[in-house]
Amino acid sequence: MNRTLIMKKNLQRAKRKARVRGKIFGTAEKPRVTIFRSNKHIYAQAIDDTQGVTLAAADGRKMGLNANKEAAGKVAAALAEAMKAKGLETAVFDRNGYIYHGVVAAFAEALRENGIKV
Repeated sequence: MNRTLIMKKNLQRAKRKARVRGKIFGTAEKPRVTIFRSNKHIYAQAIDDTQGVTLAAADGRKMGLNANKEAAGKVAAALAEAMKAKGLETAVFDRNGYIYHGVVAAFAEALRENGIKV
């Protein structure tokens, strides 16, 4: 890809991310669940924005998973288990500037299927 095209795509994602983050906020009772998707791996965490701490996390790389829809479901299940262990049942979903499609949508749906109200 052309370098300027990559820079443009990164700038557009940063704008979407800032727009979304201006509207949502996580608390200790209802944390913000954010996802990071690289070309190879998926990472997710539940964040309490009032104190700035991570309450639960799941790492697809440590689980030996790639960045596809099936792996997104497994990472979501791991995050849901970690959240339930902390007594968290609801959350606010932060798509982190990504379009709600494919891997990101599969992650959110799997999180709902595993008992977390997003």
